[in-house]
Amino acid sequence: MTSPYIFHMCPKSLWDDALATGFYDGSAVDKQDGFIHFSTAEQLRETAARHRAGEAGLLLLKVDPKTLGEALKWEKSRRNLLFPHLYDRLSIKDVVSATELILGPDGVHIFPDLD
Repeated sequence: MTSPYIFHMCPKSLWDDALATGFYDGSAVDKQDGFIHFSTAEQLRETAARHRAGEAGLLLLKVDPKTLGEALKWEKSRRNLLFPHLYDRLSIKDVVSATELILGPDGVHIFPDLD
């Protein structure tokens, strides 16, 4: 079964800032690109391997895309797959969970259940 949620890997320090303000504005890469990068459950492991390999101190934000409204756009990216991109700040109220993303001994992230 495909998860109905979308996911974003967030440095814990930026999430702590979001908890203080009520909004997450994205990472430096997100700000540079003009949107917050999300992945579906099926895309997440490859995204982590390509863009967050070996990076500790991350949280996995789980979001219901239905709460994001028109600011969420599904756009072609890697291998012409549609990826969710949020063209707005992310309200912490829209985050279903923020879970620590553990690195395995091989430097590969260990993902929790994504449903």
